[in-house]
Amino acid sequence: MKNIALGRYIPLNTPFHRLDPRAKIDAMFLMLIAIFIPAGFIGYGIIGVAVVACIYLAGLKFDFIVKAMKPMMFMLVFLLVVNAMVIKDGVALVTLGSFSIYSGAIIQTLYITVRLMLMVMITTLLTATTKPLDLTLGIECLLAPFKKIGVPAHEIAMMISIALRFIPTLIEETDRIIKAQTSRGVDLDEGSLKEKIMAVLSLIVPLFVSAFQKAEDLANAMESRGYAPGATRTRYKVLKWTTSDTLLIVGTIVVIILNVGVWKLL
Repeated sequence: MKNIALGRYIPLNTPFHRLDPRAKIDAMFLMLIAIFIPAGFIGYGIIGVAVVACIYLAGLKFDFIVKAMKPMMFMLVFLLVVNAMVIKDGVALVTLGSFSIYSGAIIQTLYITVRLMLMVMITTLLTATTKPLDLTLGIECLLAPFKKIGVPAHEIAMMISIALRFIPTLIEETDRIIKAQTSRGVDLDEGSLKEKIMAVLSLIVPLFVSAFQKAEDLANAMESRGYAPGATRTRYKVLKWTTSDTLLIVGTIVVIILNVGVWKLL
């Protein structure tokens, strides 16, 4: 459970940490758009180089990024099995009786794998270099124009920030419950299917109870401090757009242009 890194802020003093959260959020969405441009593995390589450069500027360890991708392994294996059964394009690589695995299934799985890895790397980079409060303020500022049509910008930003903030907390709580249940003789790894289901239930029920309790405590704390979603608020910290933020957006747009160029050449 401790392998999950998404949502954890790493307090460092690097150029990427000092960027405006609005610039990082905009760059993240632009990079996600670039990922879905069908530019092939060359396009993914361009995006990968850009993301690795940002990770280097942010001073993050690549072990931390790898930990964020470990929970995807089951999903990737599942996708490989499904694609092998459904996709029949290309050359048959392995034949077992009447069942064959084709090259098209492998290539399609690799495409999905690279896309998911890049998406996790980008989102982890954002949450690891942006404080939850700064992330809330950035999302609220970006959604501010939609207030004219009734979109609750502040409430949406607050919900996203709280959700990201509580991911590490819930992971720690899950790890604590697992250790407590293990000390009481609950085995989550072995036993029959029925025993495994009962063991999982013994984990899920206290986790939900703890999550609801934490949500209630947070609501009471916010209410006791006079928090009102629709009230006019002043800001201690005012976001300032700098030249570095502009360079980040320009660099992201260049990546998209390169991907579009590769797509047109294919």
